[in-house]
Amino acid sequence: MTAETIISIFLGIGLAASVGFRVFLPLFALSLAAYTGIWELNDNWEWIGSLAALVTLGVATILELGAYFIPWVDNLLDTIAVPLAAIAGTAVMVSTVADLNPVITWALAIIAGGGTATAIRGASATGRAATTATTGGIANPVVSLIETVTATVISVITILAPILGFILVVVILLVIFSIYRKLKPKIRT
Repeated sequence: MTAETIISIFLGIGLAASVGFRVFLPLFALSLAAYTGIWELNDNWEWIGSLAALVTLGVATILELGAYFIPWVDNLLDTIAVPLAAIAGTAVMVSTVADLNPVITWALAIIAGGGTATAIRGASATGRAATTATTGGIANPVVSLIETVTATVISVITILAPILGFILVVVILLVIFSIYRKLKPKIRT
């Protein structure tokens, strides 16, 4: 495995994690990076770097970001965002991984890309449901802002420094796992 392949895997995982917070924002960031020549995509996925894809993903990003700041609409979006995150996380991973056998690429994309995006999206949706239940949705815009900033930071860092982005994702996953373990009810035997 070459250094380019490893870097491309880190890029895919970082963007997939970002998809877990916002589905379209990391896709837009990847499209912008490909359009400006910062990052090359696999041959079959070069269309993501086209002007049409850039504009479409930009509009989708703006709509998604706006919708998440409307209490109760954000909860509705979470119900469809979990499966969308799995698909988008897989797609991001497939589009960035370089120089691997297609079978390995797809397996890695489904497990690492889709799995990472789904884990983060699931935790995020659970957190939003908890803030809705405890604050009647009043705190949800704050949660949305935190998620949006996190998705933006992860996307930018991952595109500019994939190894650092990967490390950031590992830290985020460890924090989510730690919170989950603390909140999980203890089973008594």
